[in-house]
Amino acid sequence: MNRRVRPALALICAAGLAATACSDPTTGDAGADDAERTAVNPTARLDGVKLTMWTAQNTVNAPEQVIDAFEKATGAEVDTQAIPDLYEQNVPTKLASGDRPDLMFWQPSISTLPFVQPRQNLLTLDGEPWVSELGDTEKSLGVIDGKRYAAIVTSPAMLGVYYNKDVFRQAGIAEKDFPKSYDELLALGHKVAGKTEAAAFYEAGGDKWPLQWQMQIQLTDLDRQWWADLNAGKKKWTDPVVVGAIKKYKDKLLDAGLAQKNYRTGTFTGQADALWKGEAGMVLNVTSFQSQLQAKYSTAEIDQRIGWFPVANSSATGLYSPDQTNGVVAFKTGDEKRQNAARQFLAFWLGPDYPDYIKTMKIPSVRPSVPTPGGLPETSKAQVAALPKAIGVFQAKAIVAPDTHLYLADMIFGKKSPQQVAQAIQDQFAQVAKAQGAPGF
Repeated sequence: MNRRVRPALALICAAGLAATACSDPTTGDAGADDAERTAVNPTARLDGVKLTMWTAQNTVNAPEQVIDAFEKATGAEVDTQAIPDLYEQNVPTKLASGDRPDLMFWQPSISTLPFVQPRQNLLTLDGEPWVSELGDTEKSLGVIDGKRYAAIVTSPAMLGVYYNKDVFRQAGIAEKDFPKSYDELLALGHKVAGKTEAAAFYEAGGDKWPLQWQMQIQLTDLDRQWWADLNAGKKKWTDPVVVGAIKKYKDKLLDAGLAQKNYRTGTFTGQADALWKGEAGMVLNVTSFQSQLQAKYSTAEIDQRIGWFPVANSSATGLYSPDQTNGVVAFKTGDEKRQNAARQFLAFWLGPDYPDYIKTMKIPSVRPSVPTPGGLPETSKAQVAALPKAIGVFQAKAIVAPDTHLYLADMIFGKKSPQQVAQAIQDQFAQVAKAQGAPGF
């Protein structure tokens, strides 16, 4: 899974894409709905057809299995092209220049899918046979203004607490003690800090992006209307509930000594090492942390040492976080044969090949009718179980996902107060929403 948090200001560079797309003859009619498309046969012959697929540098190998299988089954060729980092910034720039692939990995959230001007540039995928097969959470992704523009090929990352079982035993913490709120999570942290030599939490200020999660889980009580009002310019990130979440993270966790001493310079890889060694009791992070563990240790080793539980602001609920490995979009290229081949590739991926794909990748299934592969660690199984009731992070709710981690990093180095962090988040949100042409900005 891609762990990077993409820069929200990259959306500004996408503003010029709208004008380019509108005048580009390859984009087709922005209002066309593809309703007259023929049904897809996933394994129909495609000899002589060549497709191009864009990926991020760290996901260039992710579609390898399905591409090999598709080429053998159909005779088509699929060429992957890795776009240099930062992916979410460079893709809109390439599209604005007139370059476009047939297929592309892209984050299927309402905050990032608009970067590529889906109405002008992408094929709609409503009615494809795999849509009805998706799980409920996955069905909610990849849709803008009621139209589906992305196939969901992997489950969104899950945000929750990884913990060291030995540290918890030393602290006298059993499963019945797992928190049902953020306040209870902090209380658990005090128990770890008071009864063991471990830091309660490991925070990665050096890599910055994981800093957002402690704030994120405190915003889970905000209802749909609050987010709708934020997206319409009626609410702001300077709302007391947001400032309060930032302040609680600073006052009740960092300043209260619940993080390791070097939290300002801690790293993502350092998190895994510290948790594994028992130098930290807990890590709050997404599934990429799980992937990091699986790359170094066996399932049996992980099951023996590491556990996972979900938590939100006032419930024992996990959060889901979409990333660019979850969604694949297909472009309007003006070449009907290639467009149909791109649809066929997605139907093959989420159809006959899907069991083999998830087995090769060792990942959970997005199709409830296709069992998740065996042999996954218990931490992964716990995340699969928590996904159906999970709450979306703000990247899945806000029309723009500000770079909260950058401003929180300023706070931990004493450059911004919690109020100033919230103001910086709001300023960026409004700037990008205005560039995007969002009503109310």
